Amino acid sequence: MAKQNLSEQFVDILVRAGVKRMYGVVGDSLNPVVDAIRRNAAIDWIQVRHEETAAFAAGAEAQITGSLAACAGSCGPGNLHLINGLYDAHRSMAPVLALASHIPSSEIGLGYFQETHPELLFQECSHYNEMISNPQQMPRLLQTAIQHAIGRGGVSVVSMPGDIASQPAPEKSVEHALVTSRPTVRPGDAEIEKLCRMVDEAKRVTLFCGSGTAGAHAEVMEFAERVKAPVGHALRGKEWIQYDNPYDVGMSGLLGYGAAYEATHECDLLILLGTDFPYNAFLPTDVKIVQVDVRPEHLGRRSKLDLAIWGDVRETLRCLTPRVTAKTDRKFLDRMLKKHADALEGVVKAYTRKVEKHVPIHPEYVAAVLDELADDDTVFTVDTGMCNVWAARYLTPNGKRRVIGSFSHGSMANALPQAIGAQFVDRNRQVVSMSGDGGFTMLMGDFLTLVQYDLPVKVVLFNNSALSMVELEMLVAGLPSFGTTNKNPDFAAVARAAGAYGVRVEKPKQLEGALKDAFKHKGPALVDIVTDPNALSIPPKISAEMVTGFALSASKIVLDGGVGRMVQMARSNLRNVPRP
Repeated sequence: MAKQNLSEQFVDILVRAGVKRMYGVVGDSLNPVVDAIRRNAAIDWIQVRHEETAAFAAGAEAQITGSLAACAGSCGPGNLHLINGLYDAHRSMAPVLALASHIPSSEIGLGYFQETHPELLFQECSHYNEMISNPQQMPRLLQTAIQHAIGRGGVSVVSMPGDIASQPAPEKSVEHALVTSRPTVRPGDAEIEKLCRMVDEAKRVTLFCGSGTAGAHAEVMEFAERVKAPVGHALRGKEWIQYDNPYDVGMSGLLGYGAAYEATHECDLLILLGTDFPYNAFLPTDVKIVQVDVRPEHLGRRSKLDLAIWGDVRETLRCLTPRVTAKTDRKFLDRMLKKHADALEGVVKAYTRKVEKHVPIHPEYVAAVLDELADDDTVFTVDTGMCNVWAARYLTPNGKRRVIGSFSHGSMANALPQAIGAQFVDRNRQVVSMSGDGGFTMLMGDFLTLVQYDLPVKVVLFNNSALSMVELEMLVAGLPSFGTTNKNPDFAAVARAAGAYGVRVEKPKQLEGALKDAFKHKGPALVDIVTDPNALSIPPKISAEMVTGFALSASKIVLDGGVGRMVQMARSNLRNVPRP
């Protein structure tokens, strides 16, 4: 049996860790690893057109599967292009291993062609970031990197010079059993008892949920029923907690709706479950706050806590719920449910008035029709900007759908590359990229990746020829919009020229048929929908100080606009509210 080189050993370890593909762009310093992948039937090399796409795709794959995903870039500029997507994966707690190949080891530090210092460049967007400078570091270094990515949830970066990658792997190297899944974390009994006392002493309890409630829907609902608590959520918590939720009071934050703000401020005990909600201006300062999070570094960094609980949400609630005294008074819960329903009733008609005649098309209407036509288990990837608004307001979660975006990092151009990663996981599952024209054109070259691999991603393009969220930010700051308009081509024609299905929609009556036809198409498809650039969903009252980096600092008032089918759920929940 021929002796392995370092690249072959590197690839074998990735395969043992469950990696099924590596996204990237080939290059000379990366060639030994790519060649090792070529000769290994257990892993695929996915050729993208830009390394940023590679990182976004790997991050999305990791979020869909919960398993390690991988990407790579060649030396210098190649791996520098990974950084933005890696920041997003890291802040989304997606386990990703990034290979940053390096210049020849003998030239490091001498200003060589394409020289950078990846061990410095990736420091802020990774849990682990080290260079293999000697074959004897393998396989221990790579195994350590993998365990950081999986165990801590985020990115590990391994840089490796191309000449080192070609050297023989060390003899009798130790390959230990790899950690490929994360454990649950149970709080101590003392913390559970403290929390139990606080819940029993509180008359009005509110739960506010984030992405850390994934897998804990049943436990949250059981606890909410026991203590008669309204349940609000952050954007990243929407897909995990809003469905089948008779205690739902909506979402807080700049894109929020319903009574979530009131419920968090009018309670006397607020319990933050698995959320690193960044907008502290929306959190109360005069109620008791408990935070439960599996990441201890998240505890208390957004608000002053009366109790910090280090633990997994599901395990914490499993310990807590049987110990708390069941509450019988529903007055606070019912009042919040009524406020929520009333708030939704007031805005539900935002897109329904004369939509069949409104040209350009209401983007709210597009999102509502998309929500109706999409499959029950669709993966939606959502561009940052106004697409976030439409996804937050109109996509209906059901426990099977997924909604992925750059919700923590806030990058443009994320939807298309994340759709690539999501579609590679399962070619038979519907994947829809809700793209804005600004984000789509930023990484439009990777639409060709869809064509090259015949990935059946459906790109629904909200084309208003503007950076509308930026226009909103300028408007509330008292500035005229400037540098926000785009001169766009007929994107459907571009898609057809690339070899994909493409259709352009300019009138509302064309929309439903166009989406249905695109969804029926077996391969990649793009629906270019000309939408109203004036649909900014501006609040009725807002001051220049209110929007700075997406945070409201002086008001509870948030973007106004429709809310799709959510009003139906709110009405349904009201059936259980006693009438006077």
